[in-house]
Amino acid sequence: MLRRLYNRTLEMASKPHAERALAGVSFAESSFFPIPPDVLLIPMVIADRLRAWRFAFVCTAASVLGALAGYLIGAFFFEQAAQPILSFYGYADKFDEFAEGYNAWGAWIVLLAGLTPFPFKVVTIASGMTAMNLWQFLLFSIIARAIRFYAVAGLLYLFGPAVRTFIEKRLGLVFTVGLVTLAAGFASVRYLI
Repeated sequence: MLRRLYNRTLEMASKPHAERALAGVSFAESSFFPIPPDVLLIPMVIADRLRAWRFAFVCTAASVLGALAGYLIGAFFFEQAAQPILSFYGYADKFDEFAEGYNAWGAWIVLLAGLTPFPFKVVTIASGMTAMNLWQFLLFSIIARAIRFYAVAGLLYLFGPAVRTFIEKRLGLVFTVGLVTLAAGFASVRYLI
């Protein structure tokens, strides 16, 4: 089953609508969706290495737009949903302390989360909730996401045939490591925030 899914993903990665799907997943992952765009980016670059830089650009641009959407979710829905709950439980003052600390380190938080498997949507929404400087947020989102997606595309461009062979020989292991990495990113949300 895993082999068929892998082959289907590679086949889909070379279709004309694949870039739109990549953009959609990249946008959604930065604001509300749990699956990282690497799930499409990797097979797309493996299927067509000559378009690696274009795919990285699509990922980066859509991810930053999604990050802006996540920021807006945090900024506009915080007041209606979270603020009354925090006030009811007596945590409104503590949120102000959290926001102050978050914004003191916010640029670094955005940069690190944008580079790692940590769920980026958590940071984008928190940045909006704490009213982090929007321009600083966007700048560090662009830097982090560009480094991440261009690095993935670049490595696959350089080592594509070897990576494809490795993945095809050890598909179960690659799938398991990917799931563990994703689960670790979500688990880190619980312990770090």
